Amino acid sequence: MSGLLQLYHRLPAFLWPIVAGVKGWQLNRLRYGADADRLVSTALEREAWGEEGWQRYQQSHLTALLRHAAQNVPFYREHWEERRRQGDQSPVDDLGNWPILEKEVLRAIPGQFVAEEARPGRMIVEHTSGTTGKPLELLVSKDALREWYALVEARWHGWYGVSRHDRWGIIGGQLVVPVSRRDPPFWVWNRPMRQLYLSAYHLAPDLMPAYFSAIRRHRLVYLYGYSSALFSLASFALAHDVEPPPLKVVITNAEPLLDHQRGAIEEAFDCPVRETYGMSEMVCAASECEAGSMHLWPEAGLVEVVADGRPLPPGVSGDLLCTGLLNKGMPLIRYRVGDRIALAPRSYSCPCKRRLPVLDHIEGRSDDVLHTTDGRQIGRLDPVFKGGLAVKEAQIIQESLQFVRVRYVPAEGFDLESERILIRRLQERLGPVNVKLEERSELPRGPNGKFRAVVSRVRFESERQVALPPSEHCE
Repeated sequence: MSGLLQLYHRLPAFLWPIVAGVKGWQLNRLRYGADADRLVSTALEREAWGEEGWQRYQQSHLTALLRHAAQNVPFYREHWEERRRQGDQSPVDDLGNWPILEKEVLRAIPGQFVAEEARPGRMIVEHTSGTTGKPLELLVSKDALREWYALVEARWHGWYGVSRHDRWGIIGGQLVVPVSRRDPPFWVWNRPMRQLYLSAYHLAPDLMPAYFSAIRRHRLVYLYGYSSALFSLASFALAHDVEPPPLKVVITNAEPLLDHQRGAIEEAFDCPVRETYGMSEMVCAASECEAGSMHLWPEAGLVEVVADGRPLPPGVSGDLLCTGLLNKGMPLIRYRVGDRIALAPRSYSCPCKRRLPVLDHIEGRSDDVLHTTDGRQIGRLDPVFKGGLAVKEAQIIQESLQFVRVRYVPAEGFDLESERILIRRLQERLGPVNVKLEERSELPRGPNGKFRAVVSRVRFESERQVALPPSEHCE
């Protein structure tokens, strides 16, 4: 924890905005330079490019990046030197000749991925959320950070009629107030960023009215946050007939947005809901347009979808590999993100008229995919809870090929028949598995405040099934 955060947590609540403001001023200076508006405008102009234009753009940036990494990044230089010693003369500028980079390697030796001419003292330290409990520490150049936030401003804000100059709220994983606190505020106002940072850890039914009061009092224009947290607020508002605050849009991030969550959030806040996809590594991102398509950002990185290292055709789900094009100071090449996606056909033309590539669907983390005894992988289980099933929230945990636990928070009307329906729907998809239902008053969040709806504790080493030790928190 930084000294500033340590100071923050020792202060009384009325001084929190001062510390938050100092941090907000620092972040604004890092993220937005004098050329911010120009970067945003050029990002929007590029959306009219066709496939050929994007291929030229990515190929020129990729070729320069690969040559740079092979010469100047210790990990990659040693890899290519070893291959040359073994007589391998494969060309460096062909991405298919590069190894897949696993998170465990990056986590173990992060310094080996920093370019030698980079100046770490002048780079920005970023952390992944660490849903496995092991966050990554990354170094990002100031130029890369500003290019990334220009894309954020263009495609996570501009598409939805809002900007960084508007007053906005975020429900995120920072511990802005102690978890034990039971009296407002459960938020802090960050004046330089015009941001109300709302805790994701205090969304209990008796505390939620205070959240709605704060949203109105601070005159927020839009909300941004975890899908599960926004859904919790929406469910409370619908159950208690809370008048929606006057928002332009609600933007979800960090977690997949399920259909029933979208419907509840739209109804509760009486405004559009837009899903976003991105990551701290800044190697891939996507934005949902008004037509409902998830458009990739080709400037951020080159995307591959693979199974066992082999490329998959559009429409088929596989592991996401990304080669980041922005951060040359610490390049990540063929980096396995840990998510599973499928790409839409290149011929698909979105009604929004933007000519950015489109994701067919995002299944979420690779370890959120369940395995069956007959070798199938099941990655989309939200239909299990559709059709009026009286469940507020649920988490499916696969402990082995034969055993699945379901933690759930029941809604009014959940009964024995609901239990039978839930078990039957799971068995219809997974086969003859044993299903244990566990009723809870609330479901656990990870240390970053995120919620995982599906957790697979089954791994495969070659053809051998491996069941990991059970985890109480399943973060």
